[in-house]
Amino acid sequence: MIESPCVRNCCLDKEDVCVGCFRHIKEIVGWKNLTDEGKKTVLASCEERKAQLKNINITHVHPAKHL
Repeated sequence: MIESPCVRNCCLDKEDVCVGCFRHIKEIVGWKNLTDEGKKTVLASCEERKAQLKNINITHVHPAKHL
């Protein structure tokens, strides 16, 4: 049995993706009806979204001011 990736930090961004578990709202609502294979697919998508967000945040970091 594959458990939900929910971390109880439920808040959707402008793309309807949870900022806690990185699932889209449709994936959250449909989680209980997915097969284990379907859940694995969703979890892989979550990891991709998380990695993309991390890459975006890294590229938008402001360089330190030089004294």
